[in-house]
Amino acid sequence: MASQQANIDSVYLPLRDGGVSPLDVQLPQYYRENFFSDDTLYHAELPGGKFGVAGMPVPNSLYSDNLVAVMMLVFFLLMVIALSSIHEFVSHQLKRFFLPTHDGGVEVNETGSELRIQMFLVLVNGLLIALLVYFYTINTIGDSFVLSSPYYLLAIYAGLLIAYFLLKGLLYVIVNTVLFGGKKSQQWLRLLILITALEGILLLPAVFFQAYFGMTEQNVIVYFTVVLIFVKILTFFKCYAVFFRTNVVKLQIILYFCALEMIPLLALWSALDFAANSLKIIF
Repeated sequence: MASQQANIDSVYLPLRDGGVSPLDVQLPQYYRENFFSDDTLYHAELPGGKFGVAGMPVPNSLYSDNLVAVMMLVFFLLMVIALSSIHEFVSHQLKRFFLPTHDGGVEVNETGSELRIQMFLVLVNGLLIALLVYFYTINTIGDSFVLSSPYYLLAIYAGLLIAYFLLKGLLYVIVNTVLFGGKKSQQWLRLLILITALEGILLLPAVFFQAYFGMTEQNVIVYFTVVLIFVKILTFFKCYAVFFRTNVVKLQIILYFCALEMIPLLALWSALDFAANSLKIIF
């Protein structure tokens, strides 16, 4: 055994007629290095790299997205807590929603905490719509964007939705204060907050069903369209009850509603579509 170890050449193979031994301290460095010196199969401490053929990447699914799952769980818990705090106020307002008072509106006498909770539900509504638009973009356009993470696109959508609600509320305050006075303007703003908060409650099931129960994109669009039409009908009805029930020129409500509801909605959709197409990577 010892004689075989002594009779090996630079690749450590035994020779019949002898050779040089790598144990000799006087050997040059090129004799000490052999063909297998840097082979990762013989040295576990060296990085081996990747072998084989790359497979198909697993597509990103919504139900396995950790950020989306955390967001929906937080939204659900916060919405349940919020509704448990103002359920009596909401049920009271829904019962009296179609019952006009002497000034053409409904009696809105919520406390400061109830108003803050409704404002929070409006914020959740904007984030839920942003999630639905994000799901639609990922399923139809894809996730190839110039952004380093597709979650930045979700943040852009959320920012656009929040800006939409704020600008629409500000526009309502300015127009209604000039045309109808501060009292009716404040009454309408609180009614609008209530309707928008209810819209967020109605949209929450669509987000859950699409993310976790495989609801198709067409069914989500139909559900969202039905909720949107229902909310716009409620808004139109209360707008007529507050401002135009005692107005002589009742057809002005069409111009009013289109200018303050439909045009901002179309502008929002155009902004969302522009953001998605501008950030998309075109191959």
